[in-house]
Amino acid sequence: MEPLFFKFWWLLIIVICIALYKYIFRFIFGMVLVPEDKIGLVTKKFVLLGSNKELPDGRIIATKGEAGFQAKALAPGIYFGKWFWQYSISMQSFIVIPEGKIGLILAKDGAAIPTGNILAQQVDSDSYQDAEKFLVNGGQRGRQTSYITAGSYRINTMLFQISITEMIRIQESMVGIVTTLDGLPIEASQIAGKLVDGHNNFQNFDGFIKNGGNRGLQPQVILAGSYNLNPWAVQIEEIPMTEIPIGYVGVVISYIGQEGKDLTGNDFKHGNIVEKGCKGVWLEPLGPGKYPINKYIMKVELVPTTNLVLNWATARSEAHNLDKNLSTITVRSKDGFPFNLDVAQIIHVPSTEAPKVIARFGNMVNLVSQVLEPTIGNYFRNSAQDSDVIAFLSTRKERQDSAKSHIKKVLDEYNVNAVDTLIGDIVPPETLMKTLTDRKIAEEQKITYETQKKAQETRQGMEKETAIADMQKDIVKAQQGVEISERTANATVKKAEGDATSVKVAVGAEAEVIKTRAHAEAESTRARAQADSDAIRLKAAAQAEQISLTGGAEAGKILAIGKSTAEAYELAVKALGGENFTRYKITEELSKGNVKLIPDVLIGGTNSNGTAIEGLLGLKLMEMINPIKKEESNNSINDQK
Repeated sequence: MEPLFFKFWWLLIIVICIALYKYIFRFIFGMVLVPEDKIGLVTKKFVLLGSNKELPDGRIIATKGEAGFQAKALAPGIYFGKWFWQYSISMQSFIVIPEGKIGLILAKDGAAIPTGNILAQQVDSDSYQDAEKFLVNGGQRGRQTSYITAGSYRINTMLFQISITEMIRIQESMVGIVTTLDGLPIEASQIAGKLVDGHNNFQNFDGFIKNGGNRGLQPQVILAGSYNLNPWAVQIEEIPMTEIPIGYVGVVISYIGQEGKDLTGNDFKHGNIVEKGCKGVWLEPLGPGKYPINKYIMKVELVPTTNLVLNWATARSEAHNLDKNLSTITVRSKDGFPFNLDVAQIIHVPSTEAPKVIARFGNMVNLVSQVLEPTIGNYFRNSAQDSDVIAFLSTRKERQDSAKSHIKKVLDEYNVNAVDTLIGDIVPPETLMKTLTDRKIAEEQKITYETQKKAQETRQGMEKETAIADMQKDIVKAQQGVEISERTANATVKKAEGDATSVKVAVGAEAEVIKTRAHAEAESTRARAQADSDAIRLKAAAQAEQISLTGGAEAGKILAIGKSTAEAYELAVKALGGENFTRYKITEELSKGNVKLIPDVLIGGTNSNGTAIEGLLGLKLMEMINPIKKEESNNSINDQK
């Protein structure tokens, strides 16, 4: 039986051909297959005899079939005539630039960059994918101004070197300060380049160069956003935007621009104020808001347009901090006393006058230190020297008004409105304050004593009136009794007269008698009532007089006793002496209290005039004489024991 190997020998030949097709076709036809995701970089090893093609001096990439690295790369596909003994083909992957990044190009061959430039100008080369076109159109070797953005590119890496870098992102409320690394030199009188257009926020740097842009600091800034900026050409510094708060204006001081015409006139000789865009202080300030200011070419001085309070007081400063270096004003009075003043000055800078203030002083801090501080301090020092401390304290309001008028006149010359001047605490010397305090206390005590004296006098008058009112009650009672008696008598008379009239009709003769008798009785009754009334009235008057006289007599008696006692004490002191008189009075008071100063029986020792037995006998004898004192004697014996 024939072996299987010999039966299918032709399959083996097919397998070998398939395995060696690249080499077979490359050897026979010079065929090259470039995959769809790669390009073929061609190196020509030699040229045929008689062609006489050599690379120019200084060049490394061939564009006209010279031996060496070939500018034209092979795109994906099948190529013939690229025999391996003449060409070397290497497969290169596509250049991929991710999102959010850019590709920087460095050309290894090309024309020389002009002297003074550091970046090569852009030429048409299909985003550097056509190396032959780049070199033919005069592309320059070195770093390129242009770049490639996100995407895939068929770039000949034998000519171009690709560096991938991040895009530039400017955050919200931030501003990008631009410094260019290539371009024309900045003019001698300027610190930044001139403003040019046509470069799309420096993303088209070749356009910036062609339009005459300067290298160095740029007046134009870039705002928030993402930018394709070539870091070989542009450097970015990100800073916050300039914010002008409400209640302020921003005076712009520009360090670049042409010399502008002074807009202040001949009366203002403290600096030029120019229109917007010129070098100097701009006439029109910026209102509240956020501004993309290049801090290297412009300066914005904040000027408060609301009322501004400045305190000359220790450890007291407003939020603006313009008065942080101010302190209590120390002055010396006419009488030589130093004392301290706390002063507050309220000022206002109109927005239209703010540029003049900045042109004159540079900033608000200089206004405070150069004008307000010496003006206010010297005014109060001079004012204090014309008065003593007490007068200064008592005329505080007048001096405050005078200071307001004087300071307003001074600040008007500096384009600043003085709203008010206020004197706060006045701190005189401690010794003087004690003197003033003692004096005031004495004055208040005097007023208190006078008030108490008047109160006592009022109380005495009230007591007198009270006594009179108490007696008036008895007088009124007596008067009422008199009136009652008179009315009773009149009633009795009337009744008697009526009785007499009725009796007279019945009995004529007897009526006359009765009439006479009634009349007599009436007269008698009237007389008795009148007498009783007079007696009551006299008695009441006598009682009132007695009460008054008794009170006066008692008062006179007490006064006389007091006077006589005082005179007697005074004579006794003169006669006996102060110390002897005192002993005498003590003895007298002890005697009034029945205090025994000397015992009835004195019991002593052997050296005394009596013995203990004699003392006991004496006590016993006294007890027999006076039994009432028996208990006292027993107590005395117990005490002796």
